Amino acid sequence: MISRALISISHWSLVVAVVSGIGAIAGCSPSVEQRGNLPTPDKMEEIHAGTTTKDEVVKLLGTPSSVSVFNNDKSWYYISRRTAQTAFFDPDVLDQQVYIVSFDDQGVVKAVDHKVLQDGKEITPVARATPAPGRELSFLEQLIGNLGKFNNSNNSGGGGGSGNGGTGTPTGRPPG
Repeated sequence: MISRALISISHWSLVVAVVSGIGAIAGCSPSVEQRGNLPTPDKMEEIHAGTTTKDEVVKLLGTPSSVSVFNNDKSWYYISRRTAQTAFFDPDVLDQQVYIVSFDDQGVVKAVDHKVLQDGKEITPVARATPAPGRELSFLEQLIGNLGKFNNSNNSGGGGGSGNGGTGTPTGRPPG
C-alpha cells in the first residue's frame, strides 16, 4: 500500500514538473510587437514632387506619425517599427521604416525619402546633470534651518490659541 502511494505521488510530481517546464518554455518565447502602419507602395507612388499637396497626402496616407517641429510643419514622418522582447530583457528592433514627406512653403510635396533600420544611428545620451543655482546644504544645515519653522511665535504666554491675547474678541478689545 505504501509503494502504491509513492507511485501516485511520483506520478503527480512528474505531471507538475512537465507542466512547469512547458510554462517556463512558453514564458521564454519572444513577443513580437508592431507599432505604426506604413503606407503601401502603390499609395506612395501616387505622391509626386511638385504637384501633390498636403491635403492630398492626408487623403492618400492618413495623418503622419510625427511632424517636424523645427521647420514649421514642412516634414511629415510615417514611422513603423517591429520589435521582439523575450521575458524581461530589453526589446530588439527587428525592422524599422520611415517615410519622410517634405513640403515647400506653399504646402506642395518637395521630396519623399525612405529610411530603413540600417540608416539609423545609435546615440548615447550624456549622463551629466545641469547644476541648480544656489549652494548645496548639508544634512545638518537643513536640520538646523528647519528648527525655527516649527516654533509658533503668535502664541505668547500659551493657552487659548486665538492669537489675540486670550480676550475672546476678534479685535482684542474687552467686550462691552
